[in-house]
Amino acid sequence: MYEHFSKPLLPKNKFYSRIFFHFLGAFSLVLISLLIGIFGYHFSENLSWIDSLLNASMILGGMGPVNEMYSVTGKIFASFYSLFSGIIFLAIVGVLFAPLYHRFLHKFHLDN
Repeated sequence: MYEHFSKPLLPKNKFYSRIFFHFLGAFSLVLISLLIGIFGYHFSENLSWIDSLLNASMILGGMGPVNEMYSVTGKIFASFYSLFSGIIFLAIVGVLFAPLYHRFLHKFHLDN
């Protein structure tokens, strides 16, 4: 996927294309994670779709839940979704910054 350090630096147009595809990958991870949260809150706590979206968005964004969980199932889902959201946040940041970090390190290995 990335060029070896012995290869020349990727041209800017291909580099921008790589950034775009990494952005699409990160956006896909956000969308999938949001859908998991929406369905989880809707079916575990019987929240409306819009309240489920709000709770999932707030947890995924790191702000915390809006609605209080009353059922045991809802509380268990909310706890695991919170842990999942923290991990997925790190993965998304990694996907977004990987091409920039690679290009930065690649420049150090150029001989000229």
